[in-house]
Amino acid sequence: MSLLNSLKGGGRHGVPSGESRDPIGYLVAGLNKVAQSELLDRLGLRRQTEQAVFTTTSNGFKVMAAAGRQFAKAGKKGRPGVRVPGAGSSGQFDLTPTEDEQMLVDVVDDFATELLRPAAAAADDSCGAPPELLSASLEIGLPILGVPEALGGIAETRSAVAGTLVAEALARGDMGLAVSVLAPGAVATAIGLWGTDEQQKTYLPAFTEPSDGGVPAASLALGERAVLFDVLRPSTTAVREGSGGYVLNGTKSLVARGAEAELFVVGASLEGRPVLFIVESRTPGLTIEGDPAMGVRAGGMTTLTLTDVRLRPDALLGHGSPQSTDGSTYTECVRFSRLAWCALAVGTAQAVLDYVTPYVKERQAFGEPIAHRQAVAFMVADMAIELQAMRLVTYKAASLVARGQDAAREIALARRLCADKGMKIGLDGVQLLGGHGFVKEHPVERWYRDLRAVGIMEGAVLV
Repeated sequence: MSLLNSLKGGGRHGVPSGESRDPIGYLVAGLNKVAQSELLDRLGLRRQTEQAVFTTTSNGFKVMAAAGRQFAKAGKKGRPGVRVPGAGSSGQFDLTPTEDEQMLVDVVDDFATELLRPAAAAADDSCGAPPELLSASLEIGLPILGVPEALGGIAETRSAVAGTLVAEALARGDMGLAVSVLAPGAVATAIGLWGTDEQQKTYLPAFTEPSDGGVPAASLALGERAVLFDVLRPSTTAVREGSGGYVLNGTKSLVARGAEAELFVVGASLEGRPVLFIVESRTPGLTIEGDPAMGVRAGGMTTLTLTDVRLRPDALLGHGSPQSTDGSTYTECVRFSRLAWCALAVGTAQAVLDYVTPYVKERQAFGEPIAHRQAVAFMVADMAIELQAMRLVTYKAASLVARGQDAAREIALARRLCADKGMKIGLDGVQLLGGHGFVKEHPVERWYRDLRAVGIMEGAVLV
């Protein structure tokens, strides 16, 4: 019996009344709502033309807030925000998920298998995720996985390991849809990690206590279209005004769900140092146009153009702290984003391996399964070895981040390994399927395109 059919009901965000608010409580109880809805049937029967189609344009269009949401100022100005403590350490090198983390993985894996994967092909074609699927992801509390419990979230300690496991599980369903689902949580996590008290209390309630309009679509915008682009040296500029505010100019590319986003966290260069700004979609000077790419198409990628966008002084993420202007907050954000992309690569590569292994055992050539051929068997074995290396390096980096330790080296190693070996696993998967690997009848060609994004994409997701 599916785990989805055995879950119990709950209250807000799926949390049973009177029970503690923990990740498992949110996710398990929330999935009950998904299981009891008609979502599975609708996604299975709904034709591509009935789904929300992301319309790409050549001229672009104004960014509008989907629900006309107002982010009312709250909190104490100049006061540091709430920070979750690092996780404890036993001192032993053990990357085995805890019992709670494994339960979380099992729940999200069911969500990915029963909802994401069946909708993936149509979402890839239409360059956008079905609204029903996005709503289902909100029911299980994914956007607030990294938000401190004191602010209405579910993070009692740094949630890098849990976030990594969730991203991997979602990507086993589909990387593009995983990006769509995780994009709002990236912004909420960024504000929870580095925001001031005022910023946290102004924006996080929209994620933790959503109105009838639901959790706002939001996006972490770091990437740019530039030859030899260096994410740590953004060409988007921020200039101080006499009133103490800022004026932003530049273009951000591959911004997930930008057409519907109500909130952005945008990277820019301020006086030669990279910083992050909170930008509301209703701010004058923002335009956006469709930017569908080769892969991760279900992420609804867009190009965000900022033309003389004027922001208040408190729009700088972490305003008032030295880290907000010396580049350290921005650098940490880039690293945590890259770690999330590594997790997505691990999940997608696992999907490739899981798909081709039974295929080569069943596919007949010259009167026997092609798995009996030594070249084929060795290729599958190499895929499994490389995948396990990707997973271990990624988990190690996540465990260091969760404990609040320096993980710069481990994240850099994970990104290089996941970009190179993830791409090779995708390529080998296509090769093992032969002609079938080149057609859309099989999902491996989509996973191959998605895996190419790991060494290119910056931002969009965060753990």
